[in-house]
Amino acid sequence: MIAKYWKKIGLIILIFCCLFNIVSKIVKRTSLAEQLVQTAQYVLNRGK
Repeated sequence: MIAKYWKKIGLIILIFCCLFNIVSKIVKRTSLAEQLVQTAQYVLNRGK
């Protein structure tokens, strides 16, 4: 039975993974200001 529907099952799993990835990125998103501060700190610490 799985052999008959493997394409549909694979497509559903793929869609679920994509949606999960998008939602996790939205939830964990940092602001641009935070990213700039973190980048500046990294560059300053790397130079030492």
